[in-house]
Amino acid sequence: MVGKDERKFHTSLHVTTITLLLIGIIITSCTLSAIPLALNQNHSVMAQVQQQQQQLHANGNSFQLGNMTFSHNMASVNGIKLHYVIGGHGPPIVLLHGWPETWYAWHKVMPALAKNYTVIAPDLRGLGDSSKPTTGYDTKTVAEDIHQLVTKLGFKTIFLVGHDIGTLVSYPYAAAYPSEVKKLVVMESPIPGFLPPGRLPSWWNILNQVPDVPEFLVQGKEREYLSWFYQNEAYNSAAITQDAIDQYVSHYSAPGGMRAGFAYYKAIPQDTIQNLNFSKTKLTMPVLALGAGYHKYEGNVTLPLDIYSMKKLAQNVTGIILPNTGHWIPEEQPNFITNLFNNFFSGGNSTTKNNK
Repeated sequence: MVGKDERKFHTSLHVTTITLLLIGIIITSCTLSAIPLALNQNHSVMAQVQQQQQQLHANGNSFQLGNMTFSHNMASVNGIKLHYVIGGHGPPIVLLHGWPETWYAWHKVMPALAKNYTVIAPDLRGLGDSSKPTTGYDTKTVAEDIHQLVTKLGFKTIFLVGHDIGTLVSYPYAAAYPSEVKKLVVMESPIPGFLPPGRLPSWWNILNQVPDVPEFLVQGKEREYLSWFYQNEAYNSAAITQDAIDQYVSHYSAPGGMRAGFAYYKAIPQDTIQNLNFSKTKLTMPVLALGAGYHKYEGNVTLPLDIYSMKKLAQNVTGIILPNTGHWIPEEQPNFITNLFNNFFSGGNSTTKNNK
């Protein structure tokens, strides 16, 4: 349930956001006409950058993470080039990152998981070192990107994990290919179309969906804009290291990076329609839904939205709220969730003790 104070808080944010958007649009109206030319120039630069990235991450480019060996790879799937990191041995786990992050969001959990699993961490379409097409950011299409990657790697069934936008992608993947997802883990994002009644969207959900304006407003200020999220959506902001922030900012500030990230938000209305269709059949595989217990801008969280959503969409859901943890669960609580994953995927039942 959303309390009265929380509703007032979100309503205030909603009104403030709309006001700021109107002011921003008025102030920038005389210069917005230059955006199409700038975007066309960005597309040509983007193509050059993508070629350089693909050369940098040629298949088999190995590196050490923790005490395990991983490699950067590029795969042609669904009409794009998808960058992914792979390492370890055993049954495959696919880790889908959120916004505004890249595969590197999982760097603290990957070494431990790789001891017992083949770990696959892609950069989602348009993000990190993957191709940045102008279309295809609805989560059904992005899920197909990942499915084609899994098929190309020769795996028939997987354990699937999503965080934030990765959760939005993991649901249509599991709904479209239910027999191929043995178990599903979701974290920290509601599924579009399945929010609690009366729940207002966050201010960035509104801003990021406005055509062209957010790209224009944050140009040259990508670090300042993105850092707000790393700081204010965390319980322990020090867990998101400066090295990680540098990596994320360098990718999102590259030509086309912010536009691709915003495209996921602009696709939410399309996602909602697709999810309503998928929801006609509930997921039957075991689902573990993890939610942060605290957000700096919101305070204590009593009903993580991913838990609410999944209980509407799946038959077998274990929901766990992580106390003293913010939005960035893989970086704030890597050891805890690694143990949860190992137990959940191996068939253990201790997670049910903390059912919410």
